[in-house]
Amino acid sequence: MTTASAAITATAASKSAAPVAPPLAGITVVDFSELLPGPFFTQSLAEMGARVIKIERPPGGDNVRRMGPGVFDAVNRGKQSLLADLKDEAQRAEVRALIATADVVVESYRPGVMARLGLDAASLRAAFPRLVYVSLSGYGQDGPWADLPGHDINYLAAAGVLAVSGVQGGGPAQSFGLPVADLCGAMYALSSTLAALYQREHTGQGQHLDVALADCALHWMNPRVGAWREAGAHTLEAQREATLVKPAYGAFACRDGRHVSIAALEDHFWVRLCEALDLAPYGGEDFRAMKARKAAAGPINARIAEALAHSDADEVFALLQRHDVPAAPVVEPSKVAALPQFARRGKFEDGAVLPVARYPVPLAGVRAGALGGAPALDSARN
Repeated sequence: MTTASAAITATAASKSAAPVAPPLAGITVVDFSELLPGPFFTQSLAEMGARVIKIERPPGGDNVRRMGPGVFDAVNRGKQSLLADLKDEAQRAEVRALIATADVVVESYRPGVMARLGLDAASLRAAFPRLVYVSLSGYGQDGPWADLPGHDINYLAAAGVLAVSGVQGGGPAQSFGLPVADLCGAMYALSSTLAALYQREHTGQGQHLDVALADCALHWMNPRVGAWREAGAHTLEAQREATLVKPAYGAFACRDGRHVSIAALEDHFWVRLCEALDLAPYGGEDFRAMKARKAAAGPINARIAEALAHSDADEVFALLQRHDVPAAPVVEPSKVAALPQFARRGKFEDGAVLPVARYPVPLAGVRAGALGGAPALDSARN
């Protein structure tokens, strides 16, 4: 090897061995948000390496510290806290000086609150044009409902999600065990902020992101709307039936009291399910097409339930695995951390009962367990 090639090889090896910084290293976020959507969003920024400084109102800070301390701890890990009375001119000036060093500002007050404090997007971006300013609210910064209070169920109701939720034949129900609109909005805020930061590299300019939770839930409705248009489901009754009634799709009880989820929607998966279970009289050629199975969804699901009632959940899951049928046991939250799939992939921050999950996508430079816990009040001044 020549001296030159050896030097090149040594340089390449040195570069490959150098530690990689987290994706958002060097990004500073000043976060005025409370409750769940904003903190969950900025938690993700912190997990990607951003410095997140949480501005909290005296005397007790974020209301979730008292309403749900476990929720607060789960969505504010790795942040700093600064207690500041924004109505006090001196403390507001201190916060504004902090914003001067920031890349992103996040707020989740009702429209107009930050303007009264002189901390609105127009005022701050006039002074700091590279700033990405994110407003998270229920219905957005304008429109006849902009000032309405609300929570997750209200935004789902407004976006049409609640009307097609629940069980067929019953009324609307928030049947999903997660706050869908809150978390959906948080993810749109995350993706839009990352896009705005990337765009800033080309334009030199930040922007104001108006993230409305109801708008975000509305966007998630598009796949449903497409399916209804194709099926000619123009009434709510038809839309509920199309959404809620699926053959070979659901959670089915087993002999040991546990449940197994099955999703044999495609024709080839239905064939494999029929090979695994005795589903007569529905296993023949007459039901090879989804249209025929859809018309008999109720009886088909009742037959599957009957077939599984005499076996334990582990037996059923093993059988369906062997036949390559989409299935999974219904796992209780307190047992999720012990599931080999998640344990093997290192998805949890600790091994305690109900541990918190890490950011789901592995990223270069992001180390497991590096985030730390949620901040004590005013930790940024200590």
